Amino acid sequence: MEITEVKIHLRNEEKLKAYATITIDSCFVVRDLKIIQGNTGLFVAMPSKKKPDGSFKDIAHPLNNETRELIENKLLSAYKNEAENKKDQPENISKETKAETLKNTGSSLDRTMSNLEKSLESKFDNI
Repeated sequence: MEITEVKIHLRNEEKLKAYATITIDSCFVVRDLKIIQGNTGLFVAMPSKKKPDGSFKDIAHPLNNETRELIENKLLSAYKNEAENKKDQPENISKETKAETLKNTGSSLDRTMSNLEKSLESKFDNI
């Protein structure tokens, strides 16, 4: 078994650090795995549903420790990479930087739209 894709969706909560989705052998997807900050560190919780009595039951889970360790290692590694990448990105971009980015994007978009309009006009002139 090979985990061929991992997607991490970071959360900004005290205990729930991320949701994760894995693809196994490029043909089977498991969603809603959770990366949780426990008392002794991070761990992976399998997708589960709440039963009428208030307890939870796993929907999908590994059948042996080797598979559980494979999933946990892959997910925790991906989570740490994702969290580190987010930390490297500036949280608060200044208003001036945002305005400049929008201005540059707008100019580029204006040029693209102008070129499209010219192209359409020439096509309709030939009709």
